[in-house]
Amino acid sequence: MMEEATAHAQRVPDEAELARIAESKAAAAKVAAERAAQHVAQAPAMTPTLAKVMDSATADLPQPEKRPALDALIDVIAAVEIDMPVSGDAALASMPATRRVGSKLFSVEGLNTESGLWEHPRNGQRYSAFQSGVQLANRTGPLNEIEFSEFVTKTQAFADAINGAPEFPDMLEEVARARELDSFASAHDAQLSFTLKATKAAWSPGYVQQNAARLGFIAGVLPGRMVVPAPVHGLPPILGLTFDSQAAMSEDPTQSAIYELALSLDVPQVDRKEEPYARMIQTAYELARVMDGAISDDNGQPLSETAIGAIARDLLALYDTLDARDLSAGSPQARRLFS
Repeated sequence: MMEEATAHAQRVPDEAELARIAESKAAAAKVAAERAAQHVAQAPAMTPTLAKVMDSATADLPQPEKRPALDALIDVIAAVEIDMPVSGDAALASMPATRRVGSKLFSVEGLNTESGLWEHPRNGQRYSAFQSGVQLANRTGPLNEIEFSEFVTKTQAFADAINGAPEFPDMLEEVARARELDSFASAHDAQLSFTLKATKAAWSPGYVQQNAARLGFIAGVLPGRMVVPAPVHGLPPILGLTFDSQAAMSEDPTQSAIYELALSLDVPQVDRKEEPYARMIQTAYELARVMDGAISDDNGQPLSETAIGAIARDLLALYDTLDARDLSAGSPQARRLFS
């Protein structure tokens, strides 16, 4: 044992050896760093164009939007209590056949036992409570007493199917709230429209589509309609462009004559951050330039700089008012209310 200890003592390096070890490590580290730098230098450089393309590709990836949840701001909500959790499968099987009450959206949500979040019931999930709701108002008008009664009937049928107990708010209070919200919405709804008329030769559908496509328009669902899509799939379009649908559906489009186009913006449906009005003005002027057209407002008056400025000021005030009411343009609540 004494000899083993002596052997260990003899292997302890002195200061000179320690210095040499440290120097070797430093040299090795330097070599490793040089090799790493060499690999980096040999790798293909990312050009500004490539970097821009990659950034653009990432930015353009569509982000799925969550379904607008029930909101006491624009919905009548009835709580449905249950004694024990209910499966999503059972909840879905108990849903009413339609998701409408009159002209209003009817919804049912469950409180997910795992996530603790309210959501539309899904298969394979379990829920500890439910709530139903019906929209207070939309562009067809406010919720009335008949629609409220239908809401109660649908909710009660759903609650009975899952052995739940619904609790309804006072009908007269909710109908009065619906009228107040409808009054606000009617006073702050805005749908702008400009008309572009041909000043020389008439346009063909193909000519219109070709020039509109250069400005970001794509074919809409209906014949004679094109749209500038929102950056997120599923959201309302930023701008709309419509022309004669019969001309669009003609067997020989080259023989179809189009004399005017309508450029439109549904203000409450589009987020103000998209600057839709500025894009609308720019689009109108560019189409007029390349297609030899004249621009007029929805009253048939030539579009002047004074009118453009007045509309812009009115829109700023409208946006601020909607923001203050928690109904910002382009928000899920605003899109449901102004629909």
